[in-house]
Amino acid sequence: MKIFRQFVFVLFPSLILMSCVTGGDVITEKSIGGGELEGIGETELARIEEIKEEKRKREKADINLEHVMEGTPNYSVAEYLSLHPDANNPMARDYRVGGYDVLSITVYEEADLSRESIRISAEGYISFPLIGRIRVDTLTTSEIENLIAEKLAAGQYLLDAHVSISVVDFKSKQFMVLGSVKEPGTYPLQAKERVLDAISRAGGIDFEQGGKQGVVIRTENPNTDREKKVVIQIEISDLLKGGDQLSNLLLADKDLLYVPKADFYYVIGQVKEPGKYPYQEKDITLVEAISTAGGFTQIAARNRTRIIRMENGVEKIIEVKVDTITKAGKKLHDISIHPGDVIVVPESFF
Repeated sequence: MKIFRQFVFVLFPSLILMSCVTGGDVITEKSIGGGELEGIGETELARIEEIKEEKRKREKADINLEHVMEGTPNYSVAEYLSLHPDANNPMARDYRVGGYDVLSITVYEEADLSRESIRISAEGYISFPLIGRIRVDTLTTSEIENLIAEKLAAGQYLLDAHVSISVVDFKSKQFMVLGSVKEPGTYPLQAKERVLDAISRAGGIDFEQGGKQGVVIRTENPNTDREKKVVIQIEISDLLKGGDQLSNLLLADKDLLYVPKADFYYVIGQVKEPGKYPYQEKDITLVEAISTAGGFTQIAARNRTRIIRMENGVEKIIEVKVDTITKAGKKLHDISIHPGDVIVVPESFF
């Protein structure tokens, strides 16, 4: 009986502690209304609004792209190339000119026929001395060379003309780069450009925002009744490190390279290093997130730590008594952080 009493004496406080930890007073969750952010300074409240606006802008861009990709066939690079073997073959992907491209045409030993700059019309034609108006859109430069030489011979102007053509200004085809690059935008597509060229033209990856993976949204058979879009997954980080060169796809007209922005969580208020932190692929807990932000300051209200979270369109606030969690063992009772969470540590009143 004495041993049993000693056992109860030791066990009873532990049971009390566990009931506190697992009870609703340690982690409280509710939809945001009035008063839940009391005790947070004006600076932190202003920062919360800035974060919300930043997230709204990002979500708007993502929603637009999600709409484009919804129901679109999705492939790895290897899968796409197995269906389109010539898609990465530069010999099979010679640049085909189009409206508004500018050509330089040289006819050897015939200066009167040579032209430094001839713009292709919107309909795809050029006007050339002696032979007049000819259609050149969808042709390669070598095909145009042969065409001009044949027409000069057919008109008995030059029987063995040597013609050289180059594109001096690329205007007919474009690609777009969006997401976590330094200079997102639309760029003219030049001959045999690849994914790495697109990244370079867009100023490189903004690694503070993301850049590990990307997608090419490709428009196949553009401007025809067979036009459709496909999504090709690109391993950006491996490509930039010199690996996975298969992902360095040749670009096509109307390609959209999208480098998604990384997921972040935010820690503000009474921590030593408040800021925005990348959400890694592995789970991170509240205690770990606070530790990453340098830990609490001396005036932190540790047991009034809050997490502001958007979940299924509802903004929630989760109040956590961090000291109780850490004293009881965070491995059992810590709370996981979600991408986009805002952790707010208010100032203590004492």
